[in-house]
Amino acid sequence: MNTIEPNNDAQTLQSFMDEETLTQSPENWEDEENEIIPFKYSITSYGADYPVDSLVNRLKNGSIYIPSLQRRYVWKLEQASRFIESLLLGLPVPGIFLSKEKETQKLLVIDGQQRLRTLQYFYTGIFQVNNKDKEFALKGVQPQFEERTYKSLSDEDRRRLDDSIIHATIVNQDEPSEDDSSIYHIFQRLNTGGTRLEPQEIRSSIYHGEFNDLLKELNNNSAWRSIYGKNDKNLRDEELILRFIALYFQDNEYKKPMKEFLNNFMGKNRHLTYYSSKQIRDVFEITINKIYQCISDKAFKPKKVLNASVFDAVMVGVARRLEKGNIDNCEELKSKYTSLFENQNFLAVTVNTARTSEEENVSSRIKIATDMFAEIE
Repeated sequence: MNTIEPNNDAQTLQSFMDEETLTQSPENWEDEENEIIPFKYSITSYGADYPVDSLVNRLKNGSIYIPSLQRRYVWKLEQASRFIESLLLGLPVPGIFLSKEKETQKLLVIDGQQRLRTLQYFYTGIFQVNNKDKEFALKGVQPQFEERTYKSLSDEDRRRLDDSIIHATIVNQDEPSEDDSSIYHIFQRLNTGGTRLEPQEIRSSIYHGEFNDLLKELNNNSAWRSIYGKNDKNLRDEELILRFIALYFQDNEYKKPMKEFLNNFMGKNRHLTYYSSKQIRDVFEITINKIYQCISDKAFKPKKVLNASVFDAVMVGVARRLEKGNIDNCEELKSKYTSLFENQNFLAVTVNTARTSEEENVSSRIKIATDMFAEIE
């Protein structure tokens, strides 16, 4: 793809734009921790007891898998060794949570990855932490196990470990049936220790598939990277792209909270069933390239940082104007963009409110931006 060069004549924007490059998370980001789940779920759960060697084999063949964006492995060798020691001694250990995927029947690890990775590492004999490999020999355990690897365990101890049982709780979402949004909430609540996972990190784990892969690809668009800045480790840049796509195609179906709206959209379109890769790619790339070309990397930043509600309104508004044909006059686009920030009604539902996810505010800001950009010849 060709690199888009911005129109650098930004003097008309300087009354409300700051020259500083984006260095922090977008503002006016909804307080998702306080959002209310709008409905109750029907969930089936059942227990299953797995021998340790069966778990290790299932992890190896992929019938049980750990999402790539779960927290990195953080146990130290001594912690991992004591977990293995507990199994060798026949002591009970905490269970794990799994979710059965409807399409593949594979089991997604919702909670328990530290324990499962520890088993993987011990059986392979390699302890992996901080991208470094070393021999997994037990350390800080009872003398009869000290410095033992899986291969150097006695036959009796190896059989005892192989036959040790770990209990799994397996959950299935029955209602609503079109997505797995309940798994999002279970995942979020169980993964509260250590480094907290942000909403899009969880979505990327649960709704992995063609749509998620496309979001990652679009996130590397050169115009978008110039506007947003460096890649966001919490995937908020990917979440903004998802937010634009969801509101562009289904803003008339939007109901708060925003988190649930995005969960539902990504879950339904996980395999690009409703909207194709071409539809999504075209609308995002054409829109973001045109905005960068005409407004430069100052787009969506009424203050020092990118404003999420300004982003979704402007993106949807410009995208709908581009449905009618290309915008050849950058000056007119920039002029209309500037006029948005002279519109008190637009400011009231974007910059000057903390209630940006309210249905009336989302609808109002998209309509104002759409009407404004529709006037461009």
